[in-house]
Amino acid sequence: MRIAICAPSTPFTREDAARVIALAATSHPSAELVFHDQCFAEAGHFAGPDKMRSAAFVDVANDPGFDAVWFVRGGYGACRIAQDAVAALNSAAADKIYMGYSDAGNLLGALYAAKIGRVCHGPMPADIRRDGGAAAVLRALDWMLHASPHALERHMQSGEKYAAFNLMTLAMMAGTPLMPALKDHVLMVEEVSEYLYGYDRAFFHVTSHLQSAGLAGLRLGRVSDVPENDRPFGETAEEIAQGWCAKTGIDYLGRADIGHDADNRIVPFGLATCSAAP
Repeated sequence: MRIAICAPSTPFTREDAARVIALAATSHPSAELVFHDQCFAEAGHFAGPDKMRSAAFVDVANDPGFDAVWFVRGGYGACRIAQDAVAALNSAAADKIYMGYSDAGNLLGALYAAKIGRVCHGPMPADIRRDGGAAAVLRALDWMLHASPHALERHMQSGEKYAAFNLMTLAMMAGTPLMPALKDHVLMVEEVSEYLYGYDRAFFHVTSHLQSAGLAGLRLGRVSDVPENDRPFGETAEEIAQGWCAKTGIDYLGRADIGHDADNRIVPFGLATCSAAP
């Protein structure tokens, strides 16, 4: 399997890329990881200008020589290119797995809305930097190469539809052309490094947009690294999720095993199966 890696948001380093390649060579020798040079470009906050990031994604997605496109890391920037980039994809792009999370959710959403490829919320190469992050990288490779069921989020059930996003990314996508239809889907959301009042605001926005979308329900992943405000918010992250779901008539189904951490599990979008097939 040949896996192309590009950076639709922020840059990576060649040193960390070498670590990921070395790990994969030992654990998954049948995988060939190809880091696009654009991963290492820098233009202010971004991994190169918008046109460069878009062109790199389109190049690898449209290349029939690659079986998967792996987004190298999140940050910010994918929303600036996603609509035009997805519109430029050809038939070869439809045969690929696409994996990432966090800001890469903008591209995952746009791809899923356009019914292109096999879209997965899951670990990225940048997770190699986390404590225990090698396990996350290996989990992603296990799914892409072997469709290993152990890599999946543990609440997924065959025959049900799923999608997963970072909450703040989803809140910014709602009401835009990047937002996919989620009727009959179990939606999983997670968050990191947001004050609880900002997290509450994002939940208000997301549930307001989705209350008539026909969701099968919502699960809450991990909400981590929450900054301390000058006064306690007064509700926990789960209480906030439960409250907004109750107000908007969305079934709250409990917790999900996803998050900005090394334990992040994989959620393929659409019907859950035991394989990587759509």
